[in-house]
Amino acid sequence: MANEAAAAAEATPTPAPDASEEAAEDTGDQPKKDVPITTKLTAKTLPRMGQVVVDQDGWVLYRFDKDTANPPASNCEGKCEQVWPPAYTDDGKPELSGVDEDKVGVITRADGTKQLTIGNWAVYRYIGDKKPGQWKGQGVGGTWFVVTPAGQRNVTCLPTGTPKAVEPPSDDAAAGGDDKGDAGTGDSGGYSY
Repeated sequence: MANEAAAAAEATPTPAPDASEEAAEDTGDQPKKDVPITTKLTAKTLPRMGQVVVDQDGWVLYRFDKDTANPPASNCEGKCEQVWPPAYTDDGKPELSGVDEDKVGVITRADGTKQLTIGNWAVYRYIGDKKPGQWKGQGVGGTWFVVTPAGQRNVTCLPTGTPKAVEPPSDDAAAGGDDKGDAGTGDSGGYSY
């Protein structure tokens, strides 16, 4: 009987299942494309601005008036999406806090990536916000607005005038051009930070 127990122990080594579990973990958590995933949407009240939605890192999210809500679609591509990174998702099920599950959806972008929507409006971050909780993208180009938990434009606090977007971080920013949705067209060196 001792030999049978030893043979059974040798027949089921423990390292093999551990190795396969590790391999599954390594590949299972990888998004299809190399994009940052938005894993949480939180309703928050900010001084002067009021109700906003932030991501898992506290970055304020925006909506774009040149997008459509019926049907939901993004019109921010190329240089626009470099300045306004989409709130990407892999499964369309971010953790929600203060945001109604019925208001959250997903669209498929032209490049095949998935983007979160709130109230049928695609949502984005703004690279001009230099720290979580800032909302320097409010009113940019007269088309970008902080999004409320219901997907509406938050117009509680609007800037004087019409601010321009910061330039894309890429080398081709100086080449000019007018990609679809580029709120900062013609603005060279729009950084004010």
